[in-house]
Amino acid sequence: MQLIDVSVTIQNQTILDRINWHVPAGQSWVVLGTNASGKSTLARLLTGEIHCSQGRLDDPIAGTAWVSLESQQELYERELYRDDTDFLDHIDDGTPVSALLAEIAPWSAQHDRLVALLKLTPLLQRGYRVLSAGEGRRVMLARALLAQPALLILDEPFEGLDQASRLDLHRVLAELIQQGQQLMLLINQLSDLVVGFPYLALLNKGAMLFSGAMPSDIEQAWQQLLAVGRPMAALPPRQSAFQLAHWPEHKPLIDLVDGFVQYDETYQFQDFNWQLRPGSHTQVRGPNGCGKSTLLGLITGDHPQCYRNQLKVLGYQRGQGESIWQIKKHLGLVSGNLHRDYRVSGNVLTAVLSGLTDSIGVYQSVGTSETELAKSWLALIGLADKAQRPFKALSMGEQRLVLIARALIKQPPLLILDEPTQGLDDFNRFYVLDVVARILAQGPTTLLFVSHRQDETLACIEQNLVFEPDTTGQALFRIVPD
Repeated sequence: MQLIDVSVTIQNQTILDRINWHVPAGQSWVVLGTNASGKSTLARLLTGEIHCSQGRLDDPIAGTAWVSLESQQELYERELYRDDTDFLDHIDDGTPVSALLAEIAPWSAQHDRLVALLKLTPLLQRGYRVLSAGEGRRVMLARALLAQPALLILDEPFEGLDQASRLDLHRVLAELIQQGQQLMLLINQLSDLVVGFPYLALLNKGAMLFSGAMPSDIEQAWQQLLAVGRPMAALPPRQSAFQLAHWPEHKPLIDLVDGFVQYDETYQFQDFNWQLRPGSHTQVRGPNGCGKSTLLGLITGDHPQCYRNQLKVLGYQRGQGESIWQIKKHLGLVSGNLHRDYRVSGNVLTAVLSGLTDSIGVYQSVGTSETELAKSWLALIGLADKAQRPFKALSMGEQRLVLIARALIKQPPLLILDEPTQGLDDFNRFYVLDVVARILAQGPTTLLFVSHRQDETLACIEQNLVFEPDTTGQALFRIVPD
């Protein structure tokens, strides 16, 4: 496969610019690039989903598969379309994992091998829609491998994985290379570099800066590329209309008594007693599937079992007649679930403005001051020039930056960040965390933070809420001061 002077232009914007690249059959490559560098566009080109605007692609590899956040979103939306909850006497959890794997090919020894390799046995009878993001990623990888592609492109495969799963995936990819599977690993963080990939392409703003044998000084080259980042701007003003008036310091923002989540006869967790007090910034830790995002769904009201629990959020007992607005007007939220459910049409500016109304899209008129506030947040995250572009036209990393601005626009009393930096490159990850730290330092915002990344924490964290599965798979919890 060879790209000769290839450019790709979409909606009058050049995404890939005069790329020259030779990838012989059988060679496995890492493509390392910043957000909006063109990695996913490159994958679409290699799979035949889009075509060159200029130049040519010679000898494309037939049978190329692409596993990405975008393809995971497509499967999720397919599952939503098939939702039969309205016709059943229970909630439809989606297609079981075993059936999803059998869709690709009749069940065989290869299925058993991949299930063991990717540790999918406990998930086989679970519906796809109740999987965590990390569990869903492993299912997507298994489906792609079952198709036996000549070239498998993995676009940010480590996003949403806990540390143990990340190490497992490193091992799996190294084994696949040894077995002769041609892989292309698209990543935006140097820590995701897998030992065993012999070749590297470095991509930035659509240009290929380097391609060839894996260099020994890759860390230095990467740091030089990241050093070109944006300066830190002043925070936009805090919005008083969304603050809690005269909230006592001793009164918890969240109060959960004997909390539980139960599926049929199985508890994900139970007997959970916990309070979050103002200013007690908390990080939630634990492996994929243990209940971290489920807990946050109880708090935000996005999980149906919140009404079965003795749960007070911002002083309101869930299920006692409170309106969604009474609680959500004081919340800011970033999560994988929000990202995958943000499917409406609309431009980037509208997406940020929707943080003021806590809606998916904006359905009421907004004033000049609100519009200027949203623009100032776009400038802060470096996307001011894309305010009028369709939200869905952005890369997944850029979309995540927009949703972060959406959550921060109110600088709310309670900020819930569930894997907020998913899809972001190293520069944007730490830039966003720095912005959050400044918000926490300047005003009465309390943080509830989930991250699997070992290098992602904040100095202001006062306690860790640690979920750990017991021998039956039920999550146990402990509160650990930082």
